[in-house]
Amino acid sequence: MSSQPSKDLQSFPNPHPERDYCVHMDLPEFTCLCPVTGQPDFAHFLLDFIPDQRCVELKSLKLYLWSYRNEGGFHEALTNRIADDLIALLAPRYLRLLGRWYVRGGITTNVLVEERQEDWSNPALLAQLPPVTWSGHRPG
Repeated sequence: MSSQPSKDLQSFPNPHPERDYCVHMDLPEFTCLCPVTGQPDFAHFLLDFIPDQRCVELKSLKLYLWSYRNEGGFHEALTNRIADDLIALLAPRYLRLLGRWYVRGGITTNVLVEERQEDWSNPALLAQLPPVTWSGHRPG
């Protein structure tokens, strides 16, 4: 597999499709460019998903996130695009992506995307997910 940035997300068969379980990923090193100023933007993503038939391959996810490094995009658009790409690849039972965008111009932005299969429900497992905590940057 390449060590260059790539939009080619890969998956592998879920080793336990008969069971609901949660995969939690901490993705702290996302970078892209502000579409207005061209200045670098940084984000910390938290991904939780309950796989159905497929799981995301980690190295391809790393290279995929890296591919945004020289690309411009608004926080809301990029968070939703990443979620859409993961949903298209995995068709998970449930997916939640929280984008915590670092402070810029005195403003911290958090974008939360949540998606679930229409006929899927497991409230006991969802209750076990880490709670979403919004960034609380304070001056000073």
